[in-house]
Amino acid sequence: MREIAVGVAHVPYRVLGAGRPLVLVHGAGAGARAWDGVADAFAKSNTVVVPNLSGSDSARDDGRELTVDILAEQLAAVVTDLDAGPVDLVGHSLGGVVVSALAASRPDLVRAVVPVATFAGPGDEYVRNSLTVWRDLLGDADTFARYSMLLAFSRAHLRSLGYDAVEELAAAFRPNEGRRRQIELALRLDIRDLLPRIDARALVIGATHDSFLPVENARELAAAIPGAGYEEVDTGHVVMAEQPREFVKLIRDFLA
Repeated sequence: MREIAVGVAHVPYRVLGAGRPLVLVHGAGAGARAWDGVADAFAKSNTVVVPNLSGSDSARDDGRELTVDILAEQLAAVVTDLDAGPVDLVGHSLGGVVVSALAASRPDLVRAVVPVATFAGPGDEYVRNSLTVWRDLLGDADTFARYSMLLAFSRAHLRSLGYDAVEELAAAFRPNEGRRRQIELALRLDIRDLLPRIDARALVIGATHDSFLPVENARELAAAIPGAGYEEVDTGHVVMAEQPREFVKLIRDFLA
């Protein structure tokens, strides 16, 4: 595991595989381990870089309020530290916001960008209310964990796992200060003015049964990025967990 200092933050990141650099950016949650189910598959043909940005469990900073600019600056520092030229970026959920912001602000660092199951900011009252409830449950660890699962996965996926696997998942969704900071950022962010400035090749991936950020948000984000492609996967919010092979193929085909 490598680590770089970016201002007051210490950002660890993992590198595996070989080939053209592909950076996988996590959303709200524990951090880079969200990519564990697909990172090795991508590493068969790419140098895969998996950072832990502020708010994740592995990153360290002074606890200040998170902003999209702070996270995009950390991502830019990771890309620069690689010294490997423009990279391909994939960002899930809040990570989709971060990769979109970096593609708009630092086109020199980005060859292609893939925002997944994400949104651009205010306007969807369903999203605002689901985020508000999620934040307000931070004081009740068990209910927070179970509500997190309902937001993260489709009903079909949870039904397919069975009782023991669902209980194991619930144990992994624990509230902490990092989750609060991430949720607060999601409640106030707005990158709509940045999207028309993205010049990199772009593919937006939506999740048909997304209970967290309904798929209309991904469609709207795709429409706002000049020339962006759009694909939709029949899953809940965590696309790479429910359909890992389809997810990897979609991105590989696009980047090729």
